[in-house]
Amino acid sequence: MLKLTAIIPTGNEEQNIDAAIDSVSFADEVLIVDSFSTDRTMERAKQHDVRIIQREYGNSANQKNWAIPQATHEWILLLDADERITPELAEEVQQILKEGPKHDGYWMYRDNYFLGHHIKHSWKGDKVIRLFHRDRCRYEEKHVHAEVIAEGTVGWCKHKIIHNTYVSYDAFVRKLNRYAQWQALDYAPKTGRITFWHLWVKPAFRFWKHYVAKGGFRDGLPGFIIASLQAYGVKARYYKIWLMRQEEKGATKKVDKIFKIRRD
Repeated sequence: MLKLTAIIPTGNEEQNIDAAIDSVSFADEVLIVDSFSTDRTMERAKQHDVRIIQREYGNSANQKNWAIPQATHEWILLLDADERITPELAEEVQQILKEGPKHDGYWMYRDNYFLGHHIKHSWKGDKVIRLFHRDRCRYEEKHVHAEVIAEGTVGWCKHKIIHNTYVSYDAFVRKLNRYAQWQALDYAPKTGRITFWHLWVKPAFRFWKHYVAKGGFRDGLPGFIIASLQAYGVKARYYKIWLMRQEEKGATKKVDKIFKIRRD
């Protein structure tokens, strides 16, 4: 069987780290990539048979791309701290490595939980590439929602990752604001003047996508909350692009004024 390194990026994940490590205990190496946690994440991680490396966090893709080449083994199973590999998925991964992978990477669907509720519809189709070859795959260079780019083909796993996302409403809002700031950096170069389209039509479409098209209404109140906050996240992204541009204009005017005073 080909050997496997499981990579778990962490940043203040003391409530998740034990279960995450336990779920990948079948891997030949577990590599914790920590962004200098200030809680008990490292204390708890050190109680397990793991290797730990630390680096200041820039963004998710950059952090993961830095960690991937440091894995001891060629095959990587990457797991966010709030995700869990089920026994069925663990067995499937081991079978792929035993038979010899036919692809450079493998998609896995995620089974999402939000505010303690199993979300069956709002995030339907949520998938990520989590099993891949160390030397033939990297994350695309984006600030947020980056996915693995493989040199060759990408296959599928049958079983799902458990994703215990957003255990509180406030945590969800904080993450949306953080992601909106990062997305503003990605979207600003390809976005024209901010208009009614960006601030109302696109958020409304995002709400419709999650609540109606994906059947989020079947998830009850959690489905409505998800759709509403996803729409808010879109609007926040464009607010932040507009604010960035206003700040840039203000800085430019200030510099021009200084130079004018000096010339005079």
